[in-house]
Amino acid sequence: MAADSSTANDNLRGGQRKPKRKRVLIAVVAMLAALAVAVVVFLNTSYPASPEAIAALNGNDEVTVTIQEDGDMVFAPTNGTSDRGIVFYPGGKVDPRAYAPLMQDFAKRGFTCVLVRMPFNLAVFDINAADGEQAAFPGISHWYIGGHSLGGAMASEYVAGHAGQYEGLLLCAAFPTEDLSGSQLEVESVYGSNDGVLKRDKYEENRSNAPQMVEDVIEGGCHGYFGDYGGQEGDGMPTISREEQLDRTADDLVTLSKR
Repeated sequence: MAADSSTANDNLRGGQRKPKRKRVLIAVVAMLAALAVAVVVFLNTSYPASPEAIAALNGNDEVTVTIQEDGDMVFAPTNGTSDRGIVFYPGGKVDPRAYAPLMQDFAKRGFTCVLVRMPFNLAVFDINAADGEQAAFPGISHWYIGGHSLGGAMASEYVAGHAGQYEGLLLCAAFPTEDLSGSQLEVESVYGSNDGVLKRDKYEENRSNAPQMVEDVIEGGCHGYFGDYGGQEGDGMPTISREEQLDRTADDLVTLSKR
């Protein structure tokens, strides 16, 4: 009888363990499914370009805009005399079309601008997006690279391995993540005094990566005013217009090209 009782108890405990394991498995699967949904939503959600920014893709008397087969956008002076070019990496989770007004201002100052698209609007997924762009424009002899926020950081990482192909790096509310101290690369950093997104501690920590960097702080500017995509979470309140910040940034690119 004792043996039969022990066997019965073992069977009972085994029967209890199976439902518990099943509940744990269901809970784990549910959590993984929820995480997958959250990742998909995150990757497919971005700050949208404003209607005004999208309208800037139409070009005007001064700037011609073309869309390449891969979706990259090219802004060039209509006079066709540009020998300077810049490849620009958009900020993280921002529709790249939001930077069309800035590219317009660059082009008006004589630069052919290649505004590259990124997978899921995140430059970390295509740090080498600038590959092949120079070959597509053989008439341009002076090349620069730049980007906004995460895009600027990834542009700095890219140019660290291609410093001989570029003359300068333009960082818009970004910092150099790789050591550029041994290169001949000119570096210009521009950000708004009211930027609430740029991590100042990280910015200061990484300054030594580019001791040649020249800094321009736009009084009253903010993080989101390098593009046109509405307000950005955590950003400060600007006290100047977006047009003023874009104009100043375009002037910084000209300054960079003359150093």
